[in-house]
Amino acid sequence: MFTATLDTSVLWPSLQRDFLLSLAVEGAYRPTWSSAILEELEYHEEAKLVKRGIPVAEAAGRAATLIAAMRREFADAEVEGWEPLEGTFGLPDQDDEHVVAAAVIAGAGAIVTENFKDFPADKIPPTIQVLSAREFAKNTVALNPRRALAAVQEIASRSGGHGAVLAVEEILDTLRDRYGMIEAVEMMVEAASA
Repeated sequence: MFTATLDTSVLWPSLQRDFLLSLAVEGAYRPTWSSAILEELEYHEEAKLVKRGIPVAEAAGRAATLIAAMRREFADAEVEGWEPLEGTFGLPDQDDEHVVAAAVIAGAGAIVTENFKDFPADKIPPTIQVLSAREFAKNTVALNPRRALAAVQEIASRSGGHGAVLAVEEILDTLRDRYGMIEAVEMMVEAASA
């Protein structure tokens, strides 16, 4: 199964995170991350919730719950033993070294990130691609659009816990319009009508 290391930048947007992780639940790929990625995500998730008016204690609790759920649902995703490789790649931002180190230890074929400037191709091992969430979604959905549509249907069935109940069409519209996943959504819409 294809393995991808998900950077904080693609896990921070809630619906995008839910879609990428739901694809993994459907067996489309194996997600990986480092403890440092989860720590960054928890910090940024809490800050996002506070900015939206959620009280600090509640925001901290919800962010911690998210990380605990990710660790529980993807028990084999958190890569261990990456620390000795940190600092060996010469990335422009040393704070991103843990992402590449985790990808190498995990045997990942891709790092999924929106932070391309800090992952220059000449610093990344040649067996690892650096892809945007949009590119990764397109490639993953192309393998089995029906399985990807099942992931979206599952998101719709879970919606409403911390916001509005969302229909499949609304989720697809958001993935297309907010996250630019045009090709991925087109393939899922085509699969739904087939």
